[in-house]
Amino acid sequence: MSGFRARLTARALGIAPDEPDQVPRLSRFREEHPDVIIGDGWFGTWQARVPEPAGETVITRYTLRELLDKLSELTAGHDGRPGRGPN
Repeated sequence: MSGFRARLTARALGIAPDEPDQVPRLSRFREEHPDVIIGDGWFGTWQARVPEPAGETVITRYTLRELLDKLSELTAGHDGRPGRGPN
């Protein structure tokens, strides 16, 4: 394993030790949606804070995969921004 790959894997395990395969997906989502804050929701959960026109929505899931699935569901087929449903 190359030194770069070893560092990348170690960093991924620090973010999501049980789901290192989701770390690249998280990175892509953060690049595409910089206004959505994703982090540790305490008590073994992941949370996302999604800005809305009249406030915000907080989504909590037990795994990063579940959270990213839900966020993808919310953004699919819309203008690419969470919280914006079709008109």
